[in-house]
Amino acid sequence: MEISEIRNALEKMSTQMTSIGGLFDLDHLEEDIASYEQQMSEPGFWDDNEKAQMVIQKSNELKAVYDTFHQLELQVEEVELLFEMYKEDPEEEIHDELVERVHSVEKELEKYELSMLLSGPHDKCSAILEIHPGAGGTESQDWGSMLLRMYTRWAEQHGYRIETVDYQDGEEAGIKSVTLSIEGLNAYGYLKSEKGVHRLVRISPFDAAGKRHTSFCSIDIMPQLEGDIDIEINPDDLKIDVYRASGAGGQHINKTSSAVRITHIPTGIVTQSQAQRSQFKNKDQAMAMLKTKLYQLEEEKKAAELAEIRGEQKDIAWGSQIRNYVFHPYSLVKDLRSGHETGNIGAVMDGDLDPFMDAYLKWTLSGETE
Repeated sequence: MEISEIRNALEKMSTQMTSIGGLFDLDHLEEDIASYEQQMSEPGFWDDNEKAQMVIQKSNELKAVYDTFHQLELQVEEVELLFEMYKEDPEEEIHDELVERVHSVEKELEKYELSMLLSGPHDKCSAILEIHPGAGGTESQDWGSMLLRMYTRWAEQHGYRIETVDYQDGEEAGIKSVTLSIEGLNAYGYLKSEKGVHRLVRISPFDAAGKRHTSFCSIDIMPQLEGDIDIEINPDDLKIDVYRASGAGGQHINKTSSAVRITHIPTGIVTQSQAQRSQFKNKDQAMAMLKTKLYQLEEEKKAAELAEIRGEQKDIAWGSQIRNYVFHPYSLVKDLRSGHETGNIGAVMDGDLDPFMDAYLKWTLSGETE
């Protein structure tokens, strides 16, 4: 590395440390750690073993975040000192050690930043992704198929396993709805950024007059939670339909098997599966997705109540518009939450979503959601 490259790398490290430090309040973190330590020192702490274990786990997690941050701060300072030594005495041996340390700290920073961004309770889980075109017939259904290709490309690029759980063909083109299982570490942590309404503006290929059209699709994301979810469902609240699987779902769809659709009447939530060969397995999969959706609904209600108590103005509605994709009269993809945008719409539609996902994760941790 040239001296200018080393200097740029050090400047980037300093910026990263500032950015990471802004993701949490160090003073508040110290207070939380002290509070947990106080609880652990109190008489009778072990009377409730389950609660005690939870306090210890949370304390250890906060300590790991705090200690690692300060260790990284120290490592960056040491590299900066080594750089000053090299400028005064540019020996090859010092240069080699400096370059090695720069690369090492860069990797540690990247690893730590990722751990901070993907720290949610279900972030490490695999994900279920649903695509539902809005009103607009063929135009919005075609937009749905474009989004299906985009997310499939993204998942393939990250080595995730993709299974088509349900696929409903559009009337003339595109899709009526699609449900995908995307399996792999942190799939939900990344894809949760995509939940909401995606808006397309383009010259419609289905309009002979060449007019500009606006289309909408909603994307729903939920984690594939391990184990049985503690959600009680009254069988009388369910409407279960069995139908023959159909559509262009590819090799993952068994078109001769019986598909299952479950409607939860009180909430109107619908889940369906046609991926398995057995009707019973399809019913189990649809029921598992229903439980996850009901679980998420309860979590959102709790979050809304807490936000109201705190006086926070948060929009956690499922149908919120989150991103615009403009093909005409100019090329632009812009996220309406993080503000991240790019003019390279072709790359985005080919699955280049990481910059949007990273920007969203930083936005959620920065406190700007409040």
